[in-house]
Amino acid sequence: MYKVGILGATGYTGQVLVSLLISHPDIEITILTSNTYAGKKFSDVFPSFFGLCDKELKRTDEELKGKCDVYFLCLPHGTSMEKAKELYDGKALIVDLSADFRFEDVSLYESYYTRHKAPELLKHSVYGLPELHRDRIKGKKLIANPGCYVTSALLGLYPLLKRKMIEGHVFIDSKSGVSGAGRELKIGSLFPEVSEGIRAYSVGTHRHEPEIQKEVSKIQDVKVTFVPHLVPMNRGILTSIYGKLKEKISTEELVGIFKEEYSSEYFIRIMDGEVLPDTRFVRFSNFCDIGARVFEDGRFVVLSAIDNLIKGASGQAVQNMNIALGLEESKGLLSPPLYP
Repeated sequence: MYKVGILGATGYTGQVLVSLLISHPDIEITILTSNTYAGKKFSDVFPSFFGLCDKELKRTDEELKGKCDVYFLCLPHGTSMEKAKELYDGKALIVDLSADFRFEDVSLYESYYTRHKAPELLKHSVYGLPELHRDRIKGKKLIANPGCYVTSALLGLYPLLKRKMIEGHVFIDSKSGVSGAGRELKIGSLFPEVSEGIRAYSVGTHRHEPEIQKEVSKIQDVKVTFVPHLVPMNRGILTSIYGKLKEKISTEELVGIFKEEYSSEYFIRIMDGEVLPDTRFVRFSNFCDIGARVFEDGRFVVLSAIDNLIKGASGQAVQNMNIALGLEESKGLLSPPLYP
């Protein structure tokens, strides 16, 4: 039984981690932290966990090194790297849900976030997108969980990039539920600000574009443009990817390529026929649904849908933990999507 600590447990990603791990057969949650709610029970903050997780919340800045086998860092960018530096000993597994270890290039990270205070740990970290980097994740002790938008985009693009099928520019349009903004109070996330409308935000400046671009460039020399949108729903991301293929193929052939590439991936489902991805059909699950269409002139559209808090964050973090520890990859993640 592995002892697990979740630091920043009262944010959305921390709360979802608790919901996933309380039923994991190989995990015991031993530490939950929250500077805001320290001293209270987890179930005081989230009454839905009454009788399921009544553990008292500790302060995140307490000395926690050596007390757990696995640490999940659900902390803000900048804060997370400091805690990772404190906890890293090459023995305990650290899964970081912030962006602090997603960029190998420190200068690129610093141009979009803040000064990096633990660059010496970058050589120990791995970018934790399981379907692309499973072999590198195995046995690692520091895993950088990808961004939610990035997960939906890369899984939709990877089969085409791998085969060098794309010609020219790729445009990525992603629409996310409001939980992607986090649980802290922000004016832009208030109900009157988001209901009855849809809007693009951080156009040309969103931090996930360079994260997408650096991963895409490792596979094929393709330029991406990424535009995120906020939609008035709690959770989910629908990503639409537009581009042109070097050679004309049919929709059936393109869908066949996706099926072939992801044939052994339990958490990726390729939509066939007239069915296309819909955020309603992945809610509360670790699935990524993908669909594709090709036009007569060679243009293509790939659609992907994920739950931003599960496959886009906490579920993928558990998936990474399972791989790193040598456990069955789907443990704790077998709950089906909830509908309606």
